[in-house]
Amino acid sequence: MKKVTCFYLEKCPYCIQAKKALDELVDENPDYGQVEIDWIEESRNPEIIDQYDYYATPSMFIGQEKLYEAYLFETYEECKAHVKGVLDQALAR
Repeated sequence: MKKVTCFYLEKCPYCIQAKKALDELVDENPDYGQVEIDWIEESRNPEIIDQYDYYATPSMFIGQEKLYEAYLFETYEECKAHVKGVLDQALAR
């Protein structure tokens, strides 16, 4: 299993939706709760974010590989599916 790094902004509605999706996914499948996620608040960690290639939050990585980056007008269902995909990849590695 690999650790996931997630960049977020505290008041970002897409980040809030990703955290809600994560909570729901863990409720649906407790195995997802085993995935370690390093939540990095973008505005407080400029020295870290410079090492990653992304434009929008939330963005989720395993190592330097970007697995998910939110986009404008993304629905909750789309977000949840992307977060699930990240969790599935983390568990499989």
